[in-house]
Amino acid sequence: MFPFKRSACIEPMYAELPFLDRFKAAKDDGFDFVEFWSWTDKDLDAVRRAAEEAGIGICGFNGDAGYSLIDPAHHDAYLQFLRQSVEAAKKVGARSVTIHSNALGEGGIVVNHYPELSDTVKLCSMYGTLIECARIAEESGILMNLEPLNITTDHVGNFLAHTRMAAEMIRLIGSPKLRVLYDVYHMQLNEGSLCDTIRAFAGEFGHIHVADAPDRHEPGTGEINYRAVFRCLEEAGYTGCIGYELIPKTDTAQAVRAIMQD
Repeated sequence: MFPFKRSACIEPMYAELPFLDRFKAAKDDGFDFVEFWSWTDKDLDAVRRAAEEAGIGICGFNGDAGYSLIDPAHHDAYLQFLRQSVEAAKKVGARSVTIHSNALGEGGIVVNHYPELSDTVKLCSMYGTLIECARIAEESGILMNLEPLNITTDHVGNFLAHTRMAAEMIRLIGSPKLRVLYDVYHMQLNEGSLCDTIRAFAGEFGHIHVADAPDRHEPGTGEINYRAVFRCLEEAGYTGCIGYELIPKTDTAQAVRAIMQD
């Protein structure tokens, strides 16, 4: 029996359906939760109704939009928008928001690579702002998941590229409401050694994203041994959700069949 709750990312999955119909479709297919990318382009009241009527939970969505943790000039604006994202999460009943080192634009492109800033400035800015993110998370009860991204294919120029940097910062800050989003697809492209990494840092994971590499389709279409990954997560004591943030190779129905075989 699969040991984790499953979440469908309903931006790339169920794209055949109107957005609000995707909640019921995901529930009917056996998912426990849904998640999506942005909240500012959604009718939040309608999103909450759709989830409640479908009887499905909402894991979360991105909380930082056009602002960067690594830019000291963005500090105040970043936190202001994050507070708005937290209120949006409360409104729809979401558990968490996802945060990143760099602002992401259309298609996930990194808006600014900040070549003028040293790694020292970037790291210190991110650490200092994350301390305040943790306070907001603790006060609100909304979990914040810091996500490293691949810099080879989808997010060239992103500063936070490795699990160790994210996990060690989380450990230093020490908040139970600030965790790492470990995206298996992104980290296979950036660092490999998936099970070694899981064993080292699973205690800091708040959420997992799944897609096969190199094409970001459903498990079984690429090079990642997901049965071994899931077994390693279970052995390492991870008890959170598995989020399927993937692009179906042909259609959602076939992707769901592959997912539910895991």
